[in-house]
Amino acid sequence: MIAVLAGAVLLIAVLVGVVAGATAQHPACVPVSGTGTGAPVADIPPAYLALYRRAAADYGIPWPVLAAVGAVESDHGRSRAPGVRSGQNAFGAGGPMQFLPGTWAAFGVDGNRDGRTDRYDPADAIPAAARYLRHNGAPTDMRKALYAYNHSQAYVSNVLARARRYQAAAPASPAGTATPGPGCAPVSAVANPPGGAVSKIIFFAMAQRGKRYVFGATGPHAWDCSSLVQAAYRAAGYTIPRTTFQQWPFGVRIPKGREQPGDLVFFNSGPGTSSNRPGHVGLVIAPGKMVAARCSTCQPNIGSESYRRADWIGATRPLLRFQPAR
Repeated sequence: MIAVLAGAVLLIAVLVGVVAGATAQHPACVPVSGTGTGAPVADIPPAYLALYRRAAADYGIPWPVLAAVGAVESDHGRSRAPGVRSGQNAFGAGGPMQFLPGTWAAFGVDGNRDGRTDRYDPADAIPAAARYLRHNGAPTDMRKALYAYNHSQAYVSNVLARARRYQAAAPASPAGTATPGPGCAPVSAVANPPGGAVSKIIFFAMAQRGKRYVFGATGPHAWDCSSLVQAAYRAAGYTIPRTTFQQWPFGVRIPKGREQPGDLVFFNSGPGTSSNRPGHVGLVIAPGKMVAARCSTCQPNIGSESYRRADWIGATRPLLRFQPAR
């Protein structure tokens, strides 16, 4: 048992990176969502690999763990066992990630935004698996989360062993980057004030992915868009206003195309908003990418996405405005 636990701790330390919070180190880079498949890895079909990596970026679950679950449950959708492509197995589970109907009703995700949540569609099932693992304690307590997925210690050990093999088979990353997702923003390339404020801000915000959006919530289990970025700045020792309406005039305006990780991006979205009174805010984590508390019906509620959209008003850089809190 000691050896198994030691292996699990090593896997988490190696794979979780930006989200685990297992050490005092801040990430060398920040994984973001994307659609690329990345380099081929072992026996994983390219389409599935892309979905594993995208769900990993959106929910903060190491992609090798998601891939290992998919391998054990359905051989990445290739199994012809009952319940994988239609129907259900003897226990009532169905789809490539083998969801029970009740669990799917609670955690199903419309991953491809086609208006349906289909447990037989890997584009929905894989992010739903990431959501369910996150709900049960991943990535911090991976064994607990996997045991909730399937109540078998042998299953947990099998998944972790496969995940280690997938991680070992993944191509090494260039210096200063990481492999959890298809896109990475090196923090070392960001204008970073003394003390690594940008790293701390992004580290905190990315660790909230998969949590709930609740209007007016201020954490730690749920956030709205402005409380999330306020808390992220507070984690770095800075105080910014609470609401989006107050945050917009607070920071120094940055021309579009000049934004950097750590900046805030604002949108003409929500009741009582306009082009000079934005109602939604996100935190830049990479060029064209933000992490944001989006909405209560979005999947995930809090996740990473593009900020280059029609209702984007502009960007600000609060770090040019204020002094560290004392």
